[in-house]
Amino acid sequence: MTNASNTTDIFNRRESEARSYCRGISATFTGARGTEMTDAEGNTYIDFLAGCSSLNYGHNDPDMKAALIEHISNDGVAMGLDLHTNAKGAFLEAFEKNILEPRGMDHKVMFTGPTGANAVEAAMKLARKVTGRTNIVAFTNGFHGVTMGALAATGNGYHRNGAAAELSGVTRMPFDGYMGDYDTTQLLEAMLNDASSGMDAPAAIMLETVQGEGGLNAASAEWVKKVADLAHKHGALLIVDDIQAGCGRTGTFFSFEEWGIKPDIITQAKSISGFGLPMGLVLIRPEHDIFGPAEHNGTFRGNTHAFVTGRVAIEKFWSDKSFQDEIAGKSVILTTALQELAEMVPDAYLKGRGMMQGVDVGSGELAEEICGRAFEKGLIIETSGPNDEVVKVLAPLTTPEETFRKGLNILLEAAREVTQKHKIAAE
Repeated sequence: MTNASNTTDIFNRRESEARSYCRGISATFTGARGTEMTDAEGNTYIDFLAGCSSLNYGHNDPDMKAALIEHISNDGVAMGLDLHTNAKGAFLEAFEKNILEPRGMDHKVMFTGPTGANAVEAAMKLARKVTGRTNIVAFTNGFHGVTMGALAATGNGYHRNGAAAELSGVTRMPFDGYMGDYDTTQLLEAMLNDASSGMDAPAAIMLETVQGEGGLNAASAEWVKKVADLAHKHGALLIVDDIQAGCGRTGTFFSFEEWGIKPDIITQAKSISGFGLPMGLVLIRPEHDIFGPAEHNGTFRGNTHAFVTGRVAIEKFWSDKSFQDEIAGKSVILTTALQELAEMVPDAYLKGRGMMQGVDVGSGELAEEICGRAFEKGLIIETSGPNDEVVKVLAPLTTPEETFRKGLNILLEAAREVTQKHKIAAE
């Protein structure tokens, strides 16, 4: 498989050094459909990155595309600030009917700027305004964005160093499993109960149920429930950052919905538009919906085109349980394949939940080599974790089973070749 060579010159010449994914995935892509992408030389790749979980329903879903084309062809509103539009109304009605009401959720919907980081910024600001406190409790290996407020809650040292400024207002506590078998909620509880612990009373406790960029660390239901209880006991709001783990990625629309908790604030972005269009939102319990008009502002809050495709995604995939059942079946296929991969590497182990799983191979160099070899064989896949040591599968949830198995076989072949090479070199 070959890549276009002369089409990357403009990127190297003019694009900022801040670019990242394209450094390991060097092809110039010209088209995409479903779970496949095509490059400038006509090569086809299976996409197990899916816009870092922004394409849970695959590339160019035909029903979303048709609705968007119809909207544009009929001169539908393209940019409406936060004015009332028929597209926004239809999205809210679909979200209310198919997502909120069946789950007994009374949350209001706040449209923020069109990124996950902006949704997190709004959530943190709102929690501070509601409680009159400033401290936010976040967790080790959490990733919430790289704008200054969200970055203060993000644990990754590389990204934090990019701020070149002091990051404050956050107390970091150990995530579930960070200290082995020790229940880290005990430490959190002790700190909250002790007036001399040095922890200021928090406005909110914010967590991801599965830490996507942090290495697919999956919290247990029991741990999350304890954190939720502690938050409410101590007058703090519970914020669940469901930006990467939501929209079905872990098996249900919300990553926490089977656990009996009701977060005060939920952040969503990535796949909420269904089509890969920028869109961020915050779900807020009604009693906490206290921002004044435009108090959290943003010219592009409410992407009208994203409302169109997001409505179709909700109605098509979440009007009944059939899609959820389909995700459960594919999750078993994924677990089985990744167990086989883990057996190739000493001390490697599975991480994650649902269709958000990977294998910690113990070394960032090894994980990147496996992903690089997979790319050479026609599979787009990336790493995560503090040292990029986790081979991470984020295939579209709509991937046909045959394509899914084909992609997993490519991954296993790549891992087999790389580990065999290292084994021979060590002998």
